[in-house]
Amino acid sequence: MTSTRARRSVLWVALLTALTALAACTSSDDPGQADRTGPARAVTAALRTVERSTGQAESARVRSTTTMGSTLSMRATGTLAWSDGLTGSLTITYTGGTTAETMRRLGTTSMEARYLPDAYYARMGDTFAEKTDGKHWIKYAYDDLDDLAGSSGAALADQMRGTAPHTSVKLLLSSADARKVGEETVSGEHTRHYSGTVQGEGATEQTVDIWVDDRDLLVKKVEKGRTATGALTQTAYYSDYGVKTEVERPAAGDTADLKELLKSSERH
Repeated sequence: MTSTRARRSVLWVALLTALTALAACTSSDDPGQADRTGPARAVTAALRTVERSTGQAESARVRSTTTMGSTLSMRATGTLAWSDGLTGSLTITYTGGTTAETMRRLGTTSMEARYLPDAYYARMGDTFAEKTDGKHWIKYAYDDLDDLAGSSGAALADQMRGTAPHTSVKLLLSSADARKVGEETVSGEHTRHYSGTVQGEGATEQTVDIWVDDRDLLVKKVEKGRTATGALTQTAYYSDYGVKTEVERPAAGDTADLKELLKSSERH
């Protein structure tokens, strides 16, 4: 039996590493802000078209990199769909920072993440399973996050639900200084580049940049800001819109529920 302190440490590390997978650097603020403070109407209209077109595409292939000061460096690849709640499957690899070191001690630096409309699932390694009665998956029900961590948990749950690419466009629409930067080539495609600043959730002012192809689909986004743990940068590329995405719920017998794990750790 591990000590209460050790078990709590393992579980909260797992929670934090899993939930930073592909969550946006910020959550969307009031989308009406841009209309009140005045980016050019043409920019606002263009961004609304991009938001609509990307949202209607319903699925895409994703690859991203995220860094957060000395705490976290990771990359993620997979597919996401958002026609009826967020679903998808990503392979997440921790490449640096203290989080990678902690994950290595838990027996893995790579993790599968599955998004379902009601919960997020993270598959940990065999070493972690030894601490959870042989169960490899952790289930993070969004409703439980709301209850477990108060307002910060609710914000995190909202971010996880809002990982679809058009959420970044919505975020840029909340910027008071959204503007078209120019036209550039991204992954061999002609794109339009838009940029703006927003007030971040749990961070100082952040910048959001997006690149949009000739079909008004988001092909790249970069979000940058500063948090209490240092500079945060997330870059994501989107392709193969409309790709088939099927996600199975992990087997119940191989899944540990976060809420129950935390209750168990408090009892021992």
